[in-house]
Order: sequence, then C-alpha cells, then structure tokens
Amino acid sequence: MPVTAANLGFPRIGPRRELKIAVEAYWAGRIDKAALLDTARGLRAATWERQKAAGIQVIPSNDFSFYDQVLDTSVMVGAIPSLYRPLGTADSLDVYFAMARGTRTDAGDESCSHGHRRQGDVPAQEMTKWFDTNYHYMVPEVSPNQSFQLSSHKAIDQFVEAKALGHHTRPVILGPVTYLLLAKSKVEGFDPLSLLPGLLPVYVDLLTRLQNAGADWVQIDEPALVLDLDDAQRAAFAIAYGVFADRLTGLKLMLATYFGSLGDNLATALALPVAGLHVDLVRAPEQIDAVLAGARANLLLSLGVIDGRNIWKADLNALLDRLEPIASARRKLLIAPSCSLLHAPVDLDLETRLDPRMKGWLAFATQKLDELATLTRALNEGRDSVRDALNRNAAAVADRAGSPLTRNPEVRDRLAGVDATMAKRRSAFVERIKAQQAHLALPPLPTTTIGSFPQTPEVRKARSAHDRGDLDDAGYEAFLRDETARTVRWQEEIGIDVLVHGEFERNDMVQYFGEKLSGFAFSRAGWVQSYGSRCVRPPIIYGDVSRPAAMTVEWWRYAQSLTARPMKGMLTGPVTILNWSFVRDDQPREETCRQIALAIRDEVLDLEAAGARIVQIDEAALREGLPLRRADWQHYLDWAVECFRLTAAGVADATQIHTHMCYSEFNEIIDSIGAMDADVISIETSRSKMELLDAFVGYAYPNEIGPGVYDIHSPRIPSTQEMETLLIKASARLSPAQLWVNPDCGLKTRRWEDVRPALINMVDAARAVRATLG
Repeated sequence: MPVTAANLGFPRIGPRRELKIAVEAYWAGRIDKAALLDTARGLRAATWERQKAAGIQVIPSNDFSFYDQVLDTSVMVGAIPSLYRPLGTADSLDVYFAMARGTRTDAGDESCSHGHRRQGDVPAQEMTKWFDTNYHYMVPEVSPNQSFQLSSHKAIDQFVEAKALGHHTRPVILGPVTYLLLAKSKVEGFDPLSLLPGLLPVYVDLLTRLQNAGADWVQIDEPALVLDLDDAQRAAFAIAYGVFADRLTGLKLMLATYFGSLGDNLATALALPVAGLHVDLVRAPEQIDAVLAGARANLLLSLGVIDGRNIWKADLNALLDRLEPIASARRKLLIAPSCSLLHAPVDLDLETRLDPRMKGWLAFATQKLDELATLTRALNEGRDSVRDALNRNAAAVADRAGSPLTRNPEVRDRLAGVDATMAKRRSAFVERIKAQQAHLALPPLPTTTIGSFPQTPEVRKARSAHDRGDLDDAGYEAFLRDETARTVRWQEEIGIDVLVHGEFERNDMVQYFGEKLSGFAFSRAGWVQSYGSRCVRPPIIYGDVSRPAAMTVEWWRYAQSLTARPMKGMLTGPVTILNWSFVRDDQPREETCRQIALAIRDEVLDLEAAGARIVQIDEAALREGLPLRRADWQHYLDWAVECFRLTAAGVADATQIHTHMCYSEFNEIIDSIGAMDADVISIETSRSKMELLDAFVGYAYPNEIGPGVYDIHSPRIPSTQEMETLLIKASARLSPAQLWVNPDCGLKTRRWEDVRPALINMVDAARAVRATLG
C-alpha cells in the first residue's frame, strides 16, 4: 500500500497509571524487581496490541522507559558518572534510579533495599525540560575523558520481546547528535559534541545488533534539527550519519524530527544518507513545500499530521485535502503523529466526567491511532471507504466551531479595554522594597518554602472520600483545617520566617485554579507523564476564561488567623496555567493567556484587600513556553511577561509579589525575567550547585532572589553544612541583602519524614550564614 500508518511512540504510564504505581511500590520496597519487570512487560504487550488493533502498521518499540528516555540513553552508552558506579552494574535498576532520584541512606543503614551496598547518599542528576514541553529529562553528564560502551541491551531486548508476541516493530533510539547537544560537562568550556567520534561506535554496535535481531527499520530521534544550529553542529549530523551509512548495510534509518520546522537545517537533513525522514506538520505545516521540493525520490517521507501534544480532534477532511495531492505524487508515504504520543493521555474511552458534547471534540492517544488509520485508509482506498468515520469527524469539528460554550462576550469586551498602565507597578523596586521592609520586618536571609507541603496518603484518602460523597463538605473542611493548622504551627516551631498554608485543599497547582475558572474542563483519566513517576492531568481550556468568584481568599484568611508571621497568598500564574494545560487551538495562545491573567489579577487584588502583604504568583512554566527558534523568542516573551505583570501590577508598593520558576535555563532570557519586575523570584539552583545564579549576576539583577538550597525531587536529606555551602556560594555571587532561603520547589510530592529534617537543616543553615553577616 502506498500510504502506511506509523506511530513514533506511545505513553508508557498505562491507561490507569499502572507504571507509576508499580515503580513507586518498588521504591518503597512493597514489590520486588521481578514484580516490577512483570508489570512493565504487561504494559508493553498491551501497548503493542492496542496499536496493532487500531490499524497501525509501523509500531515502535523501545519507547518504554521506567523513568526517562534520555536517562535510558545515558545508561545505554555507559555515560554513568563515577559517583553512581559503586551502586551496581551499569544497567542495574539501583544505578538507574540513583541517577534519576539520588539515594538516601537511613542512619545506621548502609545497604539499599535491593541488595547493593551504598557508599553513602548520592544526589540525582540535573533535570530540565524536554525542548518546549512539560516533560522533564535527566541531563547527561559527560567529561573530556569520557569513554562509551554499549552497557544496556534494552532496545534489542524489547524488539525481541515484541517479535515473540507477533509484532515486528521499529525500534526507537535517541540520536547521537541530539544526545550530545543535550549533555553537559562540569569542565568549563568543554563541548560535549567533541565526544561524537567516541560515541558513534556504540551506536553502530547497537544498530548492528538490532539488525541481527531482525530489525529492518530503526527510528532515530534527532529533534535538535529543529533548533538554531551552527555550522559545526550541522557538520556533526553529516559525520554521524555518514559513519552509519559506511558501517551499516541493509538497515534503514528513519530520521525523526519534531517540535518545529527544520528551517535552515532542512538542507542538512535532506542530505543525510538515511532511508526516511519524519517532519512535524502540526507545529510547522508551512515546511511541507520545501520538504517535497528538496526530498530525493527514494526518501521515504513520514508526515506528522496528527497533533501529538494536544487533545483536540483533527479535522480529517481538511487533512485529506492537503495529503491527497502529496500521496498521489509520491510512490510511498507514512502518515504519523507530529511527535511521540508520550505527551497525550492514553484513552478517551475511560472518561466519565466530561460533558458528552465536549468529549466529542477530543482525541487522546488511542483515538489518535484511529485518526491515523482512517486517514491512511482514505488515502489508499478513497474517502468513500471511511465515509461514516469522516462524517462523524466533520460533525464534531463543526459542533465545536459553532458552540456558544467557547465564547463569552463579556470576557472579550474586558480584554479589549486593557491598556499599558494596567501592567505597570506604581513605583520602581528600589522604592517598593523600602515600603515592604518597613511592613514585613524580616531578618536577613529570610526563610520560606515554595508553597505546598506533603500530600500524605491521609490527605489523598480524604480527598477521594469527599469526591465519592463518602465525606461531606463539613467533614472535609474540618480535616483540611486541622492539616493546615498543624502545618502552620510546625513552621512557627522550627522558625520559618514567611509561612505558607500547605495547600492541602489543592489537587494540583493548575487544576485547582482551573476548576474555579470558567472555560476549563477536567478529565478523570487524562494523565500524562511529567517526569519519572510524576503524572499530571492537564486542564482542558475549551472556552473564554473568567473568574466567577474568589478562589483562595478564605483559605488564606484562615491560615493567617493562626499566626502573627506573614502568610503568603499562593497563586499559579497565567503563563504556567496556559503552558500546563491542553489549550484551545482556535485562537492565538496569547489571547487565552491574557484572559487568564485578568482572572488571576482579580484574585491578587482580593487577597490584598483581605490583608495579604505577600502574594506569590508562580510562573514555573514561563521558560518552557519559549519557542525553539531564537527569532520567535521576543514575541512570546513580550506577551508572557505582559501577562505576568498584568496579574501583579494592581497592588500597592507595600505588597510584595513573589514568583517561582523551576528547572530552567535563564541565561538567555534574563532580560525578560528582569522585566517581570517581581519583588522576589525563587528558582532551582541546588542541582546546578548555584550555577543558574550566574545569569542573575551577569545581568546585575536588582530585585530579591531565593536560590533553592534543597532538591525536593530526591529522597535524600541534605545536611545543614551542604546548604550552608550553597548559601555561601550564593552570597559570593549576589548581595546577601538580596537573598532568600527556600527549597527548589513545592513539597507536595515528598513525605513528612523527609521534609521535617530537611527544612530544619535549611533553617539552621540560614541562621548560621546569617550570623556571619555581622
């Protein structure tokens, strides 16, 4: 058949988060390695069968991971820092999870739960966002004397595993150039890309073994080809794939690019000696003409036409209008998602809470497979062969386009009335900080936390009971008040200076607000992986956004009544709400973001009117929304910063505005971070050992900053001395008068037994360094 349905990757978490449950049970010692591996095999088998049943002819393997595909690649090529090597063999789960999460040894216990002797606690590797998604990957760490060797046969084993079940798959691996471009070294000035000659033999070894196992195609993901590249980086692709062409005979490579346009890298990609090329026609539909014009006749094109990163049903008839001329002009063609379906929920059929009308507008990963199959059949056999499916699709698309649920005239009128003065604070920071210091009277190096405290099994149990109706509103509120009161008292006892209420009433930092805003809908089973075992259910923004009533004021008022110390009002910012949601695609994203900004502005002003003098507006996801091409940055940054300022600028000088950003590279956007004009910004710096502060030093950042001294994503408890060292490093970079002391991120996912000693150590570290300031 001239047109074939292909998939680039499928969610690995399972329809009901089975992988998350198994992995966390393994970490807790409730199941053994054999049980974990058995769960993984079952999930892989079900995923392959699901794709086959949907009519997908090119099914991926090795898209499964226990934590992260970039970490898998580090283990595969033996890029394991010496810190982790004593923990086990290179491909052991102990080493793997130590690189992902760090390790923690309880007092008096020097052995880990799975049999290997620990050499003390080790920290996790650095983690950051995968291109412009909300998925996090583990940053590879390499050195100038780095050696590589094939240390894991996972890609081969899973190909063989699928083959035994009757599925001839196309293995997926991360390409060598993208891998090295993502890597970092602790040696200043060292370019990891210089390691390419030593890395390529490992890839040749792997690809040869895959071919010997029966693979005829291998998908090599090189998303770096959609970035701004220099000549040396482009040359690296030619070198790598030239080696593959010379050393491999008969094995066909599908070079997969996604998340944007190839742009000025198109000539490089088209010149590579590969058998196939995948391009993203959802993010960059305009590139198809140039791809078709430059592609040689025998290059198999894979067209990514189904959105792998959003949940809206595709307009199949419109796609066929575009694809039919292409299919008739080329002898063979693959139709695929724009990228791996890793970023989409698994199955819409599991949904029970969505409005049936709105549900008809959506397609999760499983339904996207059906869309691919329908398109493929229509292109091969004609539209009449799938007329019923196309008619149903057309009706759903038309229903959404004409639905009054998506438009609110009052919201649009208010947005039209916004002017520049609404996004500007009344006074400059140098004046505001005087008013804030006079009112707050905080010590040097004030201590605080980012917002949330542990969502214990008891908290989750109470929330579930309330959702089911087994716990009435009064009982649930009483439970939450008790949790809040205990947390406030404990923060006072250990000496934290600026308190938070713990957010026990909140299910998620975005979902909680979305449920109280108009224009949002929520799924029950719409889980996607954020990092490791951390899964989130992004809200669905389907219509115009407004705030019907106050969302956090009463909980803030109650928490503040329990203490004389400052209590932060805690909000999620508009850009983060936007970037961590499935966003409507029928209007510009910035228009939706401005609607959210006005809604959050109303909440900020209500908190201030209630007496709050510190309001934190988290923008954890501002950096991840940055376009991948520098030429597109300023437009995004302009409206993103404007939206943040629109939320914050209505308050008086004495009201202190905080924001928080996590796991991002700030150097290249530091001007825009400064333009946000937050009084205090807290950021992740513990994993990077304060390196992220360099951007703020070079910029001469004038406002205050809380560099995280405690990595909350690891189970280990940092010592007081360790945090003192980080604070001293921070004090050497910025004025101590600018510095706050806080963890990297919220504490929701941690256990109280981890949090208590870590925060006590943090407060002690702040006091110790404070005493040296004289």
